[in-house]
Amino acid sequence: MRLSGKRVAVLAETQYEDLELWYPLLRLREEGAEVKVVGTGSAPSYQSKHGYPVTVDLAADEASADAFDAVIVPGGFAPDRLRRYPSILSLVSTMWEQGKVVAAVCHGPWVLVSAGILDGRTVTSFYAIKDDVINAGATWVDQPVTIDGTLVTSRVPGDLPEFMRAIIALLA
Repeated sequence: MRLSGKRVAVLAETQYEDLELWYPLLRLREEGAEVKVVGTGSAPSYQSKHGYPVTVDLAADEASADAFDAVIVPGGFAPDRLRRYPSILSLVSTMWEQGKVVAAVCHGPWVLVSAGILDGRTVTSFYAIKDDVINAGATWVDQPVTIDGTLVTSRVPGDLPEFMRAIIALLA
């Protein structure tokens, strides 16, 4: 298994996009990574946009950037809630500063905007947040996946295979 010994945090809050949380979580486990669902601390589990629940393994204020090799921010409406929690932003920005893989899909880059890590980077996202990404100092491109150092971004659920190939390659 290519990712044995790797630890990944997948962020969660209410109204996450089902595929953007579950596809990465299951793909990474398939590759041997230990994956933890990290929530804001507002609840022990969260419902997706389509009503599918996910149970949180730990709250962000209990999570240490030192314990993980990567963090993934799924989209949906969850990022608008995630970005309101200083512990989430601290986890993401500290992992970025440590040179770890930081990945976001769809509306997930909203968290990266609030964490202050997009200035000078090339990223993609769901087109509706293009202006937010540009206003944060990033160059926005419309392509299935972008890799800028250890930053991986993607647009929509249909891009998840390419998104995950990029994340797995960086972690392997």
